[in-house]
Amino acid sequence: MKPIVIIPARMAATRLPGKPLADIEGLPMIVRVLRQAEAAGIGPVAVAAGDVEIVEAVTAAGGRAVLTDPDLPSGSDRLVAALAELDPQGHHDVIINLQGDMPFVQPVALTDCLAILEREAGCDIATIVEAETSPAVRTNPDMVKAVLSLQPDRRSGRALYFTRSTLYGDAPVWHHHGIYAYRREALLRFTASPPSPLERLEKLEQLRAMELGMTIWAAVVDATPISVDNPDDLERARAFARSLKEQA
Repeated sequence: MKPIVIIPARMAATRLPGKPLADIEGLPMIVRVLRQAEAAGIGPVAVAAGDVEIVEAVTAAGGRAVLTDPDLPSGSDRLVAALAELDPQGHHDVIINLQGDMPFVQPVALTDCLAILEREAGCDIATIVEAETSPAVRTNPDMVKAVLSLQPDRRSGRALYFTRSTLYGDAPVWHHHGIYAYRREALLRFTASPPSPLERLEKLEQLRAMELGMTIWAAVVDATPISVDNPDDLERARAFARSLKEQA
C-alpha cells in the first residue's frame, strides 16, 4: 500500500474562526497536526488549505500545502482537489484524511487505520473509535457514536451505523473520531455522490458512504485525540501543550 496523508483546513470555522492558525505554545495548530502526521512515518503529508494564510504558515514550517477553492462544500472535497495536484498519476492508493483540529493526535491512530485496510480486504474506509470516557457521551449530540460489530479481540470492528442520538444498554458506547483512511477508489466514488438522506438527517458524512454500500471498519484506540472546536477546547489544548513542556 502507498498511503498519503492529507489534512484539510480552512479559516472560516463557525465556532472558532481562524483556528488552523491559532497559537498553541508558539506553534500554529495546523503545524502541530502536520508534525504529528509526519511522525507516523507512513507516507508523504500535505495540507489541503482553503486560504493563502494556511499555505504560508505550513510552508514557513517546512511543510507542503496546496491551495484549494475556499468554497468547496466539505473537507472531503478539499481532499480530492488537493489529491489531483499532489498525485495526478494515481500513485497513492490510500488517502488518509486527518482533521486539521487535532493538534496532539497520536501517530498510532493513523497507523491503526492503515492496518485495518491492510488486514480487511473488504474494507473501503477505516476510522477510529474510543470507549466512552463518561456517561455524558451517550447523550451529547456533539459526540458521534459508532455502532460496531466487534472482532473477538475487541480492538476493531465493522461499523453498522453512526449516530448523534443516545445509545442505551450495558455494552461500551464507542465515541467516533474523524480520522479516515480511504481506498482511493472509495474516496472518489464517495465525493462524486450527492449527500444521502441519512447523512442529511444525522449531519454525518460517513453515512453517505454506508448508503452507497461501502464498508467501514473502526480501530479501537486508547489515546483520545484532542479536537479543537471552540475557544474552551483551544484553552484545553494550550494547557496540554504547557504540561508537555513541563514534563520534558
